[in-house]
Amino acid sequence: MTRRRYIFFDIDGTLKAGGYDNAYIPESTQQAIELLRRKGHFLAIATGRSEAMAREYLEQLGFENMVSDGGYGITIDGKLLGIEPLDRELIIRLIDECREHNMPWALQLDNSDTRTAPDGRFEEFTRDIYMKTRIDPSLDPRACDTLYKAYVACREPDEQRLQTLRELPWCRFLPEYIFIEPADKARGVRYVLDHYGARYEDAIVFGDGINDLSMFVDVWTKVAMGNACEELKQRADYITTDVDKDGIWNACKALGLF
Repeated sequence: MTRRRYIFFDIDGTLKAGGYDNAYIPESTQQAIELLRRKGHFLAIATGRSEAMAREYLEQLGFENMVSDGGYGITIDGKLLGIEPLDRELIIRLIDECREHNMPWALQLDNSDTRTAPDGRFEEFTRDIYMKTRIDPSLDPRACDTLYKAYVACREPDEQRLQTLRELPWCRFLPEYIFIEPADKARGVRYVLDHYGARYEDAIVFGDGINDLSMFVDVWTKVAMGNACEELKQRADYITTDVDKDGIWNACKALGLF
C-alpha cells in the first residue's frame, strides 16, 4: 500500500497557471490530483488568498481542507473554522503613515473578494483586476473591529518610507501596490496536520512565490515549481517543471506518489 501523504498546494503559480487575467488549471494537474485522490492521499490548499477568494478552487478540485489567508484561515471538512485578523493597532499606525505620505490605501474588512478604499485613488493608481474595490468615504480603521488585510499603492522602493511595515508581514506581488497580509502558511499546515493526527514528516508542500517561504520548513518535504522564485528553490527538496509544463504531475511522479 502506498504511504499516505498529506499534500498542500499553493494556488497562484502552483495549481493555477495563466496569471490573474487568463487563469486556468492545467489538465495534467487535474489528472494528477485525481490520481492522488485515488491513491488515498490527503489533499489540501495552502494559499495567501482570502478563504472567499480561494473557495472556488477548493470546490473545483474537490478538496475539503484548506489553509487560507496566509496561514490565518483554516477550513476543515469544507467548513471554515475561522480567520485570525491582523494586529489592529499596527494597521491603524500604517494607515496614519499612508495619509502622511499621501499614499493611496485600502483595507479588507471581511471574508470576501472585495476591499474597501476611502476614495478612488487606489483604483486609479493600480488599475487592479485581482479583486474588487468599493469606495467608502467614511472609512476609518479606528472604527473597524477586524482588519484582515491592507493594501498600499506605491511603486518600489517607496514602501520603505512606511516604518510600520517593519512590524507587519507584507509582500509585493505586483508593481503597483503591496499586500499587507498574514504570511505564516506553516502555522496553518501544522494546525491541519495536528487536527488529523498526522506526522509532519508525511507532509509535502508545493509552492512558487515569496510568500511560500513560510511553509518551506525542514520538518516536511518541500517542492518548488520550475517557475518559483530563486529563494524558494534554494530551500526546496525537489524542483519540478513550470506550472504550465506539467509541474505538478512530474513532481508527483518523481516522488513516487502514484
